[in-house]
Amino acid sequence: MNTFKAELHIHTVLSPCAAVEMIPPLIIQAALEKQINLIAITDHNCTDNIASVIEAAKDTGIAVLPGMELQTKEEIHSICLFDTLDQARAFQKLVFSSLPNITNNVELFGEQYVVDASGDFIRREERMLLVSSSFSLTQAWQTVNELGGILIPAHIDRTIFGLLPVLGFVPQDIPLEALEISKRISVKDALRQYPQLKNYPLIQNGDVHQLEEVLGFTNFQMEKPSITEIRKALKNENGRSFLLNS
Repeated sequence: MNTFKAELHIHTVLSPCAAVEMIPPLIIQAALEKQINLIAITDHNCTDNIASVIEAAKDTGIAVLPGMELQTKEEIHSICLFDTLDQARAFQKLVFSSLPNITNNVELFGEQYVVDASGDFIRREERMLLVSSSFSLTQAWQTVNELGGILIPAHIDRTIFGLLPVLGFVPQDIPLEALEISKRISVKDALRQYPQLKNYPLIQNGDVHQLEEVLGFTNFQMEKPSITEIRKALKNENGRSFLLNS
């Protein structure tokens, strides 16, 4: 088995709430400095900077999973992770068809930049990304699974866009395989505040919007960086496992 120190919730400059420093080479440099060897790029409702981060990571030993932070119609954020760019792009196509056709207000929300592997400007994404899709959480989970990915509700304890403050409970009719707690809470405190979490694997990420938030809280023991292996690690199956080191 191999050890993967993971940061699975990273935004680039495509997310309007991310700092201008969140470009591919600096993201990879920050991961290297923290000895993180597995990352996921999870911009808001969009996947267009993932290929550039993958290119920037070549020959560094860092594996990059394609992903997205989806905002459902309930205003719940979830990280959606995939093995391939084709899967992520197929998901983006479905998500874009579910978003309202609203132009981004740069002055209010910030720029949405698509960049190359060096971080150089390619274009602006004009569609407003900080908005809810028409996918319910159940529909999102079904769609992600049909595409071969995994959906994990993000920062579930956070007042805004967090599963527990928004719904008040973890839905029992969705077979969620893990939940993400925010970097602002420990596992011990999360379990004390929300006893129902004891029934779920908990991971933790930096929800990275600036480089100092690249933290690498979650370690996976698994053969390779893949969705299948992550699933096995979350279940502690076949010698795979995971551990929080926050």
